[in-house]
Amino acid sequence: MTESRPPFPPFDLDSALAKVQAAEDAWNTRDPHRVSLSYTSDSVWRNRDTFVTGREAIVELLTAKWEREQDYALRKSLWAFGENRIAVRFQYEWHDQAGQWFRSYGNELWEFAASGLMRRREASINDTTITETDRRWFGPRPEHERGVNFWSDEDIPLQ
Repeated sequence: MTESRPPFPPFDLDSALAKVQAAEDAWNTRDPHRVSLSYTSDSVWRNRDTFVTGREAIVELLTAKWEREQDYALRKSLWAFGENRIAVRFQYEWHDQAGQWFRSYGNELWEFAASGLMRRREASINDTTITETDRRWFGPRPEHERGVNFWSDEDIPLQ
């Protein structure tokens, strides 16, 4: 049986938006095994300064990530798409074991196989400390926020 994960490339606006929302939903489960099933068995990742290949390495990376990044809550937003590629902007919040809260900002570049599984993921991520009262995200996106772009001009100061 061949693995697949619709929607399939080439992407149009609706299928790209669906792919981004599906990824956000999966990552908000914080289940490394479930998340890894969206990637080809030989998927190549760059996550910050870490490079991994294959589902087993993805599971190891995500397991360590979610042990370190507690109460993780993520929002992804479609930035651009074409053929078999999607670009995403994201924010997520989490706290460390000492209770310090962070908001992490980033961009991801995704490349998909014809099966709809992601074969390449490159993520650039920066963290900023926040107070607990500055939090925006409190778990997975509620149904009434699906499809809403969360970025605003205040999120990225332009100087």
